[in-house]
Amino acid sequence: MHVQIVLYDGFDPLDVIAPFEVLAAGGDLVDGDLSVELVAETPGPVTSGTRGLTLTATGVLDPSEPGYVLVPGVSGPIDADPDDGINTIPVLLARFGETEAVGRLREALANPGVTVATQCGGSLALAMAGLIEGRNAVTHVLGLDLLEATGVHVVAARVVDDGDLISSGGVTSGLDLGLHILEREYGPRVAHAVEKLFEYERRGTVWRDTGRTPAKV
Repeated sequence: MHVQIVLYDGFDPLDVIAPFEVLAAGGDLVDGDLSVELVAETPGPVTSGTRGLTLTATGVLDPSEPGYVLVPGVSGPIDADPDDGINTIPVLLARFGETEAVGRLREALANPGVTVATQCGGSLALAMAGLIEGRNAVTHVLGLDLLEATGVHVVAARVVDDGDLISSGGVTSGLDLGLHILEREYGPRVAHAVEKLFEYERRGTVWRDTGRTPAKV
């Protein structure tokens, strides 16, 4: 199984590194059956929104490659005035919608062999680009109203599994997202082994659109 983690201008480093580390460790525990790669529109260094930290994409986003495509959120100021030329989080998310990656992600979402995953503001990036209207998803708590305004059904859970779209909440939930992907693909033993290795315990129930609807309290 192959996981492509998408880098783009202003990405949040922990949104990338947390699931990358979890998935890489999981790959070691399944004899290399799982590979994880940083990709972008073109290979090369991509600058994050945190103090100019740069990571290098080693490949190009390929929507025909079976497996997972993981889209992180961005980091930057929230309240600054974009008219002053400051790359706020909304500006960075909107700018993502103007990139070639959006077309490739649309292809990935239409590919039955691909599951698209988002971390933190990654779901907002897709939603603002018009890619996930009507789907169930979550994002950082500060972006839930905006996510709902795009036509997404917001679920206030740490990880939301909507079939071929998986989303997770705030920045540290990238660990939970990676562990959920491991459990979904390889079962609980592998996921639990990585939890032990990282000395980390997942929080909350992974929400799925199945089962009985609870009565209102």
